[in-house]
Amino acid sequence: MIHLNQQLKRIEISSFEIENQIAFNFFNNLPASERDEKLLRAIYIGVLALMEDRMSAFLSKTSNELGTELESLKMIFDMKNELFYKSSIKGILAEDEIADFLNQYFTDKRLKDRAILTGNSAGIIPKNKTGDIICEVDGDPNLRIAIECKFDKSVRLGEIETKDLFTRKTDTAWSQLLEAQANRDAKVSLIVFDISLVDNSIIKEFENVGYIPSVGLIAIINSQKGDYSNLAIAYMLARDIALNAKQVDLDKDLLVILVNRLIKDINEITTIKSLVHNNIENNKAILKQLEKSILLMEFNQEYLRKFLVDGTLTKEDLLNYYQGENIKDKYRLIEKDINGL
Repeated sequence: MIHLNQQLKRIEISSFEIENQIAFNFFNNLPASERDEKLLRAIYIGVLALMEDRMSAFLSKTSNELGTELESLKMIFDMKNELFYKSSIKGILAEDEIADFLNQYFTDKRLKDRAILTGNSAGIIPKNKTGDIICEVDGDPNLRIAIECKFDKSVRLGEIETKDLFTRKTDTAWSQLLEAQANRDAKVSLIVFDISLVDNSIIKEFENVGYIPSVGLIAIINSQKGDYSNLAIAYMLARDIALNAKQVDLDKDLLVILVNRLIKDINEITTIKSLVHNNIENNKAILKQLEKSILLMEFNQEYLRKFLVDGTLTKEDLLNYYQGENIKDKYRLIEKDINGL
């Protein structure tokens, strides 16, 4: 049934049937156009699960210590991390999550926009699938923003000034933005990177949100923390450009000035926010240390008072003084309160 093509590094299946009610019900509830993609994802996930022996080892090791629900949550979390970092499926997962985030964002903001996954479908350019998500602005299929998701450290910025035409073709932020816009017939293009999987050349140039004149926008998200705020900012900038580009004759140089100033202000706000969070954590650490010192003073005073009254300390007293369990218990409660500030 399965043949491995060693030359092309492909798995070839001559014929395949499965009688399984769960699998049948799952695919039966999907549109016919989505079934091939979901089957590929199922194979990816299943292969990774079989490869990860340590998952089953973890579950068997903790079966007597953790409840069934916690085991399941842990397994899902570990599987998600394995998929995200160790396989090309991270791109597919990223596309799904980004599309879901955008559609929820549109609902929250009461926008008529909608994000549509392009899946394996080619665009205007033959056999070209660049442009993972198409956003229809105000529900207009003719007013599009193309979004490319690139969770790949090998993708560099690729400025045209440093482009060597004689080297082997590789994907860059520039090429993917231009390609996505052309392939999906979009007014504006946007490329999304993840902070943990992005080349340094991009981070150095654009820390959060970036704009490349006449090319497109860049957003750097943190999917593992669920932080898509930069994507929302970049999308709204792209949306403004898309809505107004058809109505006015744009002065491109002025547009560059305006957008770059907006991005500069956004980056400054993000920096301030980061500093505030850092100060909060620093102040919490200071509070914890102060509370520790106060508890230690009270603890030592208690045993000094006992020594002065009794003239000695029993072996039990010395053990308690050495271990300090009471003070540890008191501090745990205080630490919990501080962390909750």
